Amino acid sequence: MPRGRGSSVSTHEKPNVDAAVDSDKDNSRHKRSAYLLLGLFILFLHGSWSVYRMQFANLPLPLGAEQAGKRGFSEASALKHVKYLTGLGPHAVGSDALDLAVQYVYAEAEKIKKTAHWDVDVQLELFHTDIGANRLAGGLFKGKTLLYSDLKHVILRIVPKYLPEAEENLILVSSHIDTVSTTGGAGDCSSCVGVMLELARGVAQWAHGFKSGVLFLFNTGEEEGLDGAHSFITQHHWRNSVRFAVDLEAMGISGKSTLFQGTHQWALESFAAVAKYPSAQIATQDVFRSGAIKSATDFQIYQEVAGLPGLDFAYTDTTSVYHTKNDKIELLTPGSLQHNGENMLAFLLHAASSPKFMKDAHQAKQESTEQNNAIFFDILGKYMVVYPQRLATMFHNSIIFQSLLIWGTSLLMGGRPGLVSFGIACLSIILTLIFSIFLPVVVAFSLPHICPFPVPFVGNPWLVIGLFGSPALLGAFIGQRFGFILLKRHIQEVYSRTKPGLTGNTMDYIVGLEAERWIFKSGFVQWLIVLILGTYLKLKVFTLVLALAVPVMSSAGLFIRLVDVMVGSIVRADRNPGGLPDWLGNVVVAVAIAIVVSFTFVYLLSYVHISGAKKTLLSVLCAFFGLALVLVSSGIVPAFTEDIARSVNVVHVVDTTRMNDGNTEPLSYVSLFSNMPGKLTQELMDLRGEEFSCGRNMTTDFVTFTVKYGCRSYKGSNAGWSKSEVPVLHVESDSAADDARRTVVSVDTKSSTRWSLAINMQEIDDFTVQVDSDKLVQLGGKSEVDGWHTIQFAGGKNAPTKFQLTLFWSSNATQASPKEANAEDPPLLVKLRTDVNRATPMVETLLEKLPRWCAAFGKSTSPYTLAFLTALPVDI
Repeated sequence: MPRGRGSSVSTHEKPNVDAAVDSDKDNSRHKRSAYLLLGLFILFLHGSWSVYRMQFANLPLPLGAEQAGKRGFSEASALKHVKYLTGLGPHAVGSDALDLAVQYVYAEAEKIKKTAHWDVDVQLELFHTDIGANRLAGGLFKGKTLLYSDLKHVILRIVPKYLPEAEENLILVSSHIDTVSTTGGAGDCSSCVGVMLELARGVAQWAHGFKSGVLFLFNTGEEEGLDGAHSFITQHHWRNSVRFAVDLEAMGISGKSTLFQGTHQWALESFAAVAKYPSAQIATQDVFRSGAIKSATDFQIYQEVAGLPGLDFAYTDTTSVYHTKNDKIELLTPGSLQHNGENMLAFLLHAASSPKFMKDAHQAKQESTEQNNAIFFDILGKYMVVYPQRLATMFHNSIIFQSLLIWGTSLLMGGRPGLVSFGIACLSIILTLIFSIFLPVVVAFSLPHICPFPVPFVGNPWLVIGLFGSPALLGAFIGQRFGFILLKRHIQEVYSRTKPGLTGNTMDYIVGLEAERWIFKSGFVQWLIVLILGTYLKLKVFTLVLALAVPVMSSAGLFIRLVDVMVGSIVRADRNPGGLPDWLGNVVVAVAIAIVVSFTFVYLLSYVHISGAKKTLLSVLCAFFGLALVLVSSGIVPAFTEDIARSVNVVHVVDTTRMNDGNTEPLSYVSLFSNMPGKLTQELMDLRGEEFSCGRNMTTDFVTFTVKYGCRSYKGSNAGWSKSEVPVLHVESDSAADDARRTVVSVDTKSSTRWSLAINMQEIDDFTVQVDSDKLVQLGGKSEVDGWHTIQFAGGKNAPTKFQLTLFWSSNATQASPKEANAEDPPLLVKLRTDVNRATPMVETLLEKLPRWCAAFGKSTSPYTLAFLTALPVDI
């Protein structure tokens, strides 16, 4: 930080200048070499990449069964489970493949029971759930009711034989067997199931010394809205004995399993104390909970519904393969399962053996989670740091107070010239950020017009260094240069009045040094501002503190990881296909990179202004940018590969929403759309002759989302489905009593056990859902999004297909006018989509002809390959 009397623009002191700089010859001798600064930049980049590799890619050596022994963790053994489950192909809820997967997990659990230590009691259950309803408060599930039926879970409880109280104090370890319909799910989450089976085998050899029990839950239904965890936590008889929850997840495949959510300081400290290869980042927790990543895990159920303390872990490498065909075992990096397994085994042995751990877990329900918030992070994957939020706030406030005190004193002693210099230095910060963002954003806007794909770097994320990193650094330098020039002019004016003895090149050199010092100091001001905002907006990202001292070493790995996750997420960014501008993904990545560049390079850039490296720097940056642009615009480096594919969904749609009477034929067509911004021009080149038409007039309302830009083909669309599969919405009664209108609608989904229904909450106050005589959804507690409440149902083969929906109209409900009723798109009261996991002949043809760099993206809200649409108008 600057000291008041150290300022060269103070009117009370002589400038602190080397005696050697009194001639032109001496000045030139102090000129910094372009090669030196270029070397520093290379060192900076290499150091950043090394930090990233050390922190996120340094994995332990995989162990075989013999090396691990009876009580250790073997990746080779866990990998056998992953290979079997992945080999089944997609195993979504209701599929034959999922039944086989559940049978396999149960059979392996039986082996664990038979080989357990003689003083350990292992109980195994195949739990068949009742029908249930799940309505969560926030996140992805706001405005939704999630229904489920006929789910099967494998539950394995391991407790010491002669300690009955251990049965009432269980640590839950949970993950899911099911996948989405588009992938075998090697990462999400067969890898988790394989790790859990191997963990259970090891725990069964240790549990005779435990004070608590460990319960392994292999659930199904997670991919349909966290239904598996909800059914266990609300229906199973062991649920009230669970005191702590550990959830294992994957948002990509392989790499380190990172602790990215934790509820209490004591739980985090317990993990930190024993983890062999700690990987934990509170920054990812902040990003995840902000809603920037459109996903959720079972941890939300354990925290929100059960009120349990716990820890949530996930794989985040290669997130672009998430929920696509490329989530395959070939991309699973050796050491990934070993990393997860050894950390978890050490934690479970420690937690289950510690009376204090369970005592803390008991107390956690009586305490506010907010009071127990903690900061946590790992240092290069070697050590884990945990400290309370209160201490962090105190620490931050101390830094802020001391910094403001030092700056205030310095500026007070520097007088008016110091204040002006400080103001210009702060202006340089703003200019640096503006120009650093402006140039890459211009590139981001331009890419859709000059490249075959609007986002041409997903398959090769390193291209963002040239495409956005170079313009961002160039812009940062230009912005900082303006501040430097203004500072020089101001300081020169001050020195010409106060130090008339300094003239010529010596004056110019000293003024340059002083301007450079202020530019350097502005970097501290920049981080100070971020620290103040982060503290008082309750952003707990630890880099706000550490980056003040060691910006590269503390934050480089995390910054690279976050940018990598953002790039991978663009593949599925557009939740309403065609709803986002083509340039948006580029702009988000460009702005993120620009901000990182502005903050991390602020100190290094300040040394360029009075060096001989300016032209060299500009040339190198322009060369990097030009090379990257040529590579993406020419297609030399492909935007997508077979392993990193663009999401393109093919759905055969049978639409009855516009049928006026029973004699009208349904509208049938095949819909092609992508969750990634951009048109489908390149894909259609491989689909010549399939008669597709594309545009924004091809809108399809899939109830949970709307295709705003897509392609349709009516060729061969009448084959592969039957009218008997079309769902039915039938108004059984419509009555009004005491000015309260009530409508009863019977819903028959035919053979479909996966469907979504939306209710117009502008017209309806409340509703109930009944199955046979059971009222599944009660009155009250309904939220909405954009005026609709959505019900999503997922069930096994024996799930019901007939429901009764009772609608209670709002007193302000408006009948549709005759004009609206006769319109092409009359207002709807209820919308229904039913899914069938079957590829019709036309869909099969298209899937075979699509380029290999295309992959379908699956989600709980996405339709299967055959979808039926129907609706009721408001004017029923």
